[in-house]
Amino acid sequence: MKILVTGFDPFGGEPTNPAIESVKRIDENIEGAEIIKLEIPTVFHKAADVVEEKIKEVKPDVILSVGQAGGRYGITVERVAINEDDARIEDNEGNQPIDVKIREDGAPAYFATLPIKAMVEEIKKENIPASVSNTAGTFVCNHIMYQDLYLAEKYGDIKAGFIHVPFLTEQVVDKPNTASMSLEDIVKGLNAAIRAIVKYDDKKDLNITGGATH
Repeated sequence: MKILVTGFDPFGGEPTNPAIESVKRIDENIEGAEIIKLEIPTVFHKAADVVEEKIKEVKPDVILSVGQAGGRYGITVERVAINEDDARIEDNEGNQPIDVKIREDGAPAYFATLPIKAMVEEIKKENIPASVSNTAGTFVCNHIMYQDLYLAEKYGDIKAGFIHVPFLTEQVVDKPNTASMSLEDIVKGLNAAIRAIVKYDDKKDLNITGGATH
């Protein structure tokens, strides 16, 4: 099994992004699966172009994208991506789409095709806070989750999903009362989530409450 794991570069004035920093440090092989790592730009559509080129090159079985959700206290596994860009801030190339469809020929929304609840439970086994999230927002994180699932359908027989991770501890030094997590714990959490993806490749997801965030 090949798992393509993507992480965004820094954005929004932050000097670092826990997404790409953690992706760089996850294991190269997890439960026998080959892990292929890819940095993507925090730029609408360009991020998807980079992912699509990598799909053509490596032909992954799974695409897992990782993004920063500053303010969330735990690792959140996303359930759904919507066909809507509605940017509160500009991306890294100054784009700020408002109420724009991501794909004119795409579905209104796509649900993650990964075992999201099993992923959450595997992360929790590492004593790391985790939950299912029912909103990936409307910025580039939702955009790439939607694009991943659209491309997975286009290229066939690829599963895809998205994980949001909190700020790193050093990012909240000047942000009082803002949640954060160590890079070490984020990496452990991602490794655990990927273990669940491999273990549940041919199984149904867990039938438990998701502990969902809003």
